[in-house]
Amino acid sequence: MNIFRLVGDMSHLLAIIILLLKMWKTRSCAGISGKTQILFALVFTTRYLDLFTSFISLYNTTMKLFFITSSYFTVFLMYSKFRATYDSNHDSFRMEFLVVPVGGLAFLVNHEFLPLEILWTFSIYLESVAILPQLFMVSKTGEAETITSHYLFALGSYRLLYIFNWVYRYYFEGFFDLIAVVAGCVQTILYCDFFYLYITKGKFKEIALMEVSVEGKETQSTGLKVGLLHV
Repeated sequence: MNIFRLVGDMSHLLAIIILLLKMWKTRSCAGISGKTQILFALVFTTRYLDLFTSFISLYNTTMKLFFITSSYFTVFLMYSKFRATYDSNHDSFRMEFLVVPVGGLAFLVNHEFLPLEILWTFSIYLESVAILPQLFMVSKTGEAETITSHYLFALGSYRLLYIFNWVYRYYFEGFFDLIAVVAGCVQTILYCDFFYLYITKGKFKEIALMEVSVEGKETQSTGLKVGLLHV
């Protein structure tokens, strides 16, 4: 395993931990898209069915089990334990607009027309666009909480690091998976607007914290003001 994949995996773990800690400590899932979390649960379920057919390493198995269980735990928290804080009005992206086309594409473009291979391909395609409901929700509300911003940045960093991982593997191992690379690039591109806002958020915070005169008092905003893509 090369350093880019290892750090990418750690970034992915960090994103999930940030999200879960945020919800558990605040007892709220405000600002989080439940639809994106459902899509991630579907991604990990369809991708890691090989847990029943093969064993690669303890690290590999542990990571797969963590991603599956954490994704379903997140969905449970959002739709059961902290349901009262879930903002369904702003989380209005139509998931079928992603799942149906991606399912069709997985049937048409895959490495091998076998059930597990098609489901793996489906998960790769779906992961590339699973963040769209979250970005759409942030775009509608106009801002993201600081913790939510950290979560999205860590998640985007994971995909970016995996691009470097693929470059490394191509040059040093002769490995190249066109489906995974193209899907990963698409996913990283979707984060680009957010990356820019996150990196420059000091300027946004400076604007947000400017004095607003309301009967001689000051009001402050602690969120990251955003203008993400409109879907």
